[in-house]
Amino acid sequence: MYNFNFLINGEIVTSSDNQRIDVLCPVTNEVIGTIAKGTEEDAHKALVAADKAKAAWADLPVKDRAYYVNELADICLEHKEELAHILSLEHGKIISEARGEVDGTIRFFRYAAENAYRIEGEVIPSDFHHETGMIERVPYGVTVGLLAWNFPLALTGRKVGNALATGNTMVIKPPTETPLTVMYFGELVAKSDLPKGVLNFISGPGRTVGNTLVSDPLTKLVTLTGSTGAGRQLCRAAAENITVLHLELGGKAPFMVMDDANIDKAVDAAIVSKFSNCGQICTCNERMYIHEKVYDEFKSKFIAKCKQLTVGDSFDESVSMGPKVNIPEVKKLDDLLATSLKQGGKLIYDGETEAYVEDLKKQYPNGNWYFPKVVEVTDNANILMHEETFGPIIPMMKISSFEQALECANDCDYGLSSYIFTNNYKNIMTITRKLDFGEVYVNREHGELINGFHNGFNLSGVGGEDGKHGLMSYLQKKAIYLNYEI
Repeated sequence: MYNFNFLINGEIVTSSDNQRIDVLCPVTNEVIGTIAKGTEEDAHKALVAADKAKAAWADLPVKDRAYYVNELADICLEHKEELAHILSLEHGKIISEARGEVDGTIRFFRYAAENAYRIEGEVIPSDFHHETGMIERVPYGVTVGLLAWNFPLALTGRKVGNALATGNTMVIKPPTETPLTVMYFGELVAKSDLPKGVLNFISGPGRTVGNTLVSDPLTKLVTLTGSTGAGRQLCRAAAENITVLHLELGGKAPFMVMDDANIDKAVDAAIVSKFSNCGQICTCNERMYIHEKVYDEFKSKFIAKCKQLTVGDSFDESVSMGPKVNIPEVKKLDDLLATSLKQGGKLIYDGETEAYVEDLKKQYPNGNWYFPKVVEVTDNANILMHEETFGPIIPMMKISSFEQALECANDCDYGLSSYIFTNNYKNIMTITRKLDFGEVYVNREHGELINGFHNGFNLSGVGGEDGKHGLMSYLQKKAIYLNYEI
C-alpha cells in the first residue's frame, strides 16, 4: 500500500481534516494506495507557500534555477524503476510505456534547465531623444499545474520545468484517478535542495481543491491538461480574477491516407498512433479516412496488425496494452460503440473474440479490459467521427478524393493533432495550410518534439507547451522606457 501526503512549503503534511482518497489498480480494481484529500484551506496554504517563495526564487541567477531544475531530473533518474512501477500499477499502462514516461519527464526537466539560458528581451528604438525602449520578460509569480490522468508524471515535468526555469513558483495538483506517482515524486522533492515553497504538491477533488487553486487571487497563471469540459469549468473559475490560462484539451485527430501513400508505413503508424497507452492520448489517431483506391489493402493490413495486439497485465512484458484506467471509461466506450452501430456503423474487427481473452478474464475478472475494435462507417456524421473515444476503438471511412478527406477532417469541433499520408507535394502543402489543427503529422506516427510546440485550435485549447514558445508562455512582457537625458 502506498500512502502519500502533500508537499507544502518544503514539508510533508496531511489534509486539514485527515480525510483520504483510495486509489484503485485498473487490473484488479483493488485498493493499492491512498492520498490525502485536500480541502479549500489546504489549497490556499499551498498557494501562500508559493507566494512567499516567489520573490527570492525570481531573484536567483539563472544558473541556480537551472541547477535546481536539473536536480528534479536527477531525482527521476535515480528513482526511475520505482516511479515506473507505481505509474504502471495505478494507471494500467504497460511497464515499458511507464519507463518511457519517466524518461520523457527527465527530458522535459533537462530541456527546461537548458532553456533557462535562452530567455531573451528586446531593445527597441524610441521617438524621444536620449531614450532606449526595452521589453523584458518577467515571471508571473504563482502558477498552478493541473494534470491529466493519462501522463501524470510527464505532465509534471512538462509544466514544472518551464515554470521554475522562468522564475515562477508552482503548485501541482495530480488527477484523483492516477495521483500516486506524482505525489511520490513530491515526497522525493521534499528531500532535495529545492528552496521551500518553490514547488508544492496537493491532491484532492477538482471541485474543491482544483477550483480553489484556480479562483484564488494569489494564482496568476493556470496550466491545465485535461478534457474540454474541464477547460470550460476552469474558464469560469478563472474569470473573476482574469487569471491567465493555458489549456491543452481534448482531440479528435483525423488520419488520412491517400492513394499514393506508402500503405505499409501508414498502417504501422496508424497502429502505433491509435493503440499506444490503450488509446488514452489526446493526439491519438481517432478517425481514419482512407482513399477508395487503397481502402481494401489498408483495411486488410490494418486488421491483420490489430490481430497481433494483446491486452493484459501491465507488468507482462509481452502484452501490447494494459486495461483502461477505470470503469466509467469502459462504459463510455461501450456507449459510443452502441450508438455508432445504431447509426449504421459496422464492427469489422473485435479483439474480444481472440483466443487469449477468456484466460485473461479468468485470471483478472475485475480488470477494466477493453479490446481493440475497428468500426467501418459510411457517414461522417457517425458519433465515432466526432466524439473523442480516448480508447482502443477506431472508425474508418472510405473517401474518394483529397478534397473530401480535407473537408471531413475539418468537420470537427476539436483541433489538436492530425495525420496525412501522401507523397503528393501539392497536397502536403495544401493540407498543412488548410487543416484547422495545431499539429500536422505528415507521413509519420504521433509524438511531438520536445523543441516543437504542442498546441490546439478550437475546442482543443488555448496556449501551448514545449520548445521556446512553451517556455516563453510562462513569462509576461514588461515595457521599460529608459530616458537618460540630463
